[in-house]
Amino acid sequence: MRGAVAQPAFSRRRAFLVTVGLGWAGYGGLGIINQPRYGTSRGLADVTRYIPMDTLGWMWVTCGIVAALAGLAVNCPRIQALGYVSLGVPAGLWSGAFSAAAATSYPAAVGSACGWGAFTIGVVLVSGMDDPPPPHLRKRSR
Repeated sequence: MRGAVAQPAFSRRRAFLVTVGLGWAGYGGLGIINQPRYGTSRGLADVTRYIPMDTLGWMWVTCGIVAALAGLAVNCPRIQALGYVSLGVPAGLWSGAFSAAAATSYPAAVGSACGWGAFTIGVVLVSGMDDPPPPHLRKRSR
């Protein structure tokens, strides 16, 4: 069929943006704005001196929505790059804040620092990956 537009193949990179973006929005809305945990509040004490916890929660919600919307954009690598930045910024901020807290006033924050740091690196790694080629372009197995 000439002139017909083929449906885009499923993209794991875009699915990652949508899934984690919605998770970020939920974490910000339910876990930070609505009812932050004690360990989160204490680990972020250096940040919350300057930025209220509600504002940080809305940052997560906004970044999550941006990432999810970027994941819906087909054939728009610049918009998808913005989505990955939107996933990395809050996780990187959390990683840095918990690392600083673990090194100074709240040693129990070390676990959160490791987790958020690893997740931030994971976002960077996924952002640089390519989706696999469509089945008709893959090598046939023997």
